[in-house]
Amino acid sequence: MFRFENIEFIYLLVLIPVLLVVFIIGRKIRKRSLKRFGDPDILNQLMPFLSVNRPVVKFLFILFALVFIILGMARPQFGSKLEEIKRKGIEIVIALDVSNSMLAEDIQPNRLEKAKQAIERLVEKLADDKIGLIVFAGDAYVQIPITNDYASAKMFLSSINTQIVPKQGTAIGSAIDLGMNSFSPDNEASKALIIITDGEDHEDDAVSMAKEAAEKGIVIHVIGVGTPDGTPIPVFSGGQRSFRKDREGNTVITKLNEKILREITSAGNGSYFRATNSRLGLNMLFDQISAMEKQEMDIRKYSEYNEKFQYMIGLALILILFDFILLERKNKYLKEIKLFN
Repeated sequence: MFRFENIEFIYLLVLIPVLLVVFIIGRKIRKRSLKRFGDPDILNQLMPFLSVNRPVVKFLFILFALVFIILGMARPQFGSKLEEIKRKGIEIVIALDVSNSMLAEDIQPNRLEKAKQAIERLVEKLADDKIGLIVFAGDAYVQIPITNDYASAKMFLSSINTQIVPKQGTAIGSAIDLGMNSFSPDNEASKALIIITDGEDHEDDAVSMAKEAAEKGIVIHVIGVGTPDGTPIPVFSGGQRSFRKDREGNTVITKLNEKILREITSAGNGSYFRATNSRLGLNMLFDQISAMEKQEMDIRKYSEYNEKFQYMIGLALILILFDFILLERKNKYLKEIKLFN
């Protein structure tokens, strides 16, 4: 596996064509100046040791040396080996509600963004655990299969929005069912399903699904996002802001349904936490997760990367040395050798 550790230095390569253009323009200006000074044939006789090609070769030495220096600064690396490491941890699947009601702004900036912040901070606290992500509204879908690649989890998290699931609603039972099937089947590690939702538009028997999950050894924790008093759901169209209305034209008010969420956690042998503007409930949730029994899990990953920047710097030094040795003037003893013609 190949990568650049400091890939931002690669952008410096845009200097190479700029320097090449400047050099060509400079050569043309120099030729014009010499023509104004005198006849080229006479000037060649007056300057027998003048070389036309040596400055070009010296410039190319420096140009390529600069290329290798930039590549060296970018630190090219190769993965040395794929190693199997045994770590102790648990498996966590997060089910995130992406229904339209999650756009409500009783939690700033809105419920969905607050939930994504909670997930991101939770991922940052994890070390040796595996994590998966499910999104649900009227249906549930696996967004990230169970993995220990936290960087990918964060990357996919940023792209989640309410349009990712076509069918609207809040099918928590479907999310629990999919979550049960998302854990590694042959892994004896402790398993936790974290549901982040406002509990609105409850459509299926989530409590019975939570009981079934508990029978399989899966602990269900719930983070409730929203306020019991409720708030309208904003709708943006053509740059204008309005609020979602029902078929009778009344403004829809979405409220946090804590009753059903507490019933789910009770059936799932877990805990309920309510996110507010000031806190996400993560510390208490993380304490609950950390207290779970950890089992050995085989985790495959690249154990280290071999640095290859020294080869780039070495080539650059060799080219600089050649530039230093090569004179712009012809050597009076070697001028008959047409090395650069």
